[in-house]
Amino acid sequence: MSTEDHAWPEPRANSLLVGQEAAEATFLAACRSGKLPHAWLIAGPPGIGKASFAYRIARYALNGGIEGPVPETGPSLFGDALPSSEAESLAIDPDSTVFRQVAAASHPDLLSVERGINERTKKERSEIVVEDARRVAGFLHKTAAGSGWRVVVIDSVDEMNRNAANAILKILEEPPANALLLLVSHSPGRLLPTIRSRCRLLRLSALGEADMDRLLAHYLPEETGENRLLLTRLSEGSIGGALALHAAGGMALYRDLVGLLAGLPDLEVRKLHAFAGRFERAGNEDAFQTAMALLADWIARLARAKGLGQLPHPILAEEEPALRRLAALHSLDRWLELWEKVRHLTARTDAINLDRKQVVIGAFLALQGTG
Repeated sequence: MSTEDHAWPEPRANSLLVGQEAAEATFLAACRSGKLPHAWLIAGPPGIGKASFAYRIARYALNGGIEGPVPETGPSLFGDALPSSEAESLAIDPDSTVFRQVAAASHPDLLSVERGINERTKKERSEIVVEDARRVAGFLHKTAAGSGWRVVVIDSVDEMNRNAANAILKILEEPPANALLLLVSHSPGRLLPTIRSRCRLLRLSALGEADMDRLLAHYLPEETGENRLLLTRLSEGSIGGALALHAAGGMALYRDLVGLLAGLPDLEVRKLHAFAGRFERAGNEDAFQTAMALLADWIARLARAKGLGQLPHPILAEEEPALRRLAALHSLDRWLELWEKVRHLTARTDAINLDRKQVVIGAFLALQGTG
């Protein structure tokens, strides 16, 4: 079976959610309490399934799982059997009408708010604008067609500009009856305090190694256990990050990076030029970004461990001698400075069309102490 057969589905169509049982139990307990908050802030690191979890809640609500606006038993408008109030999971049958409608973005009682298309440039906007947010108020005041609930998923609320955030805040201050707002956030601390205070926080956790291995075995069945473990550690428990890293050739890039880092403070010049040269070619922008992100993360791990007076845990066994040697090569302040430099160079490269090969070489010379 090919990797494409197991491509990670869009969150609205994802029936496989692993490792978030505690969050699921929290929401179900709120449903049973009869005091379900109208707004939930679903927070956690990127790529761990927050949007998938939001749509899992949406399907459950639209399938009649939340008591109150509909009878406790009997079929819904769409013919699906209503789940019991004692349900132990938010999952519904992937073959059900509600699941298929949500996956197809055609359920009349569900509104998804994401970054829209700029009509002038025909490109995706970099933020959620007020016009997107204003659709929510009109949608929530319509009469529900099925379960009695109308559900809004905002993915992600971090991407709203200030005007859009203020429009959503007005709705949170005076929500209509039987409305459920699910706000996905990677950085809840950056939101308006007034938005945070009007939502029930539901924090999802990075996935453990066992859960990551299960998911990666499903989505990447051709990969070995060793490679799955490498992806897990590099992505720090983010299944989305792991799959993106795999697609970008991140495992091979990381092994090559470690090979170069292992030689520091001495650098194999020919080896460095060969590594950096692969990013010169057109179409290799993603590989460049991936390699530089991996390098920045490697420096960050070393700096964090040095700040704690420890050695970072090696991701690959062959890293350990290099980590011991390099930890003593620079002070903590210098490692932090190098981390900032690598991130700054990466951000500027495409913005002002810098030579990607020279950027990579410059980064390694800085690590060596000669750049």
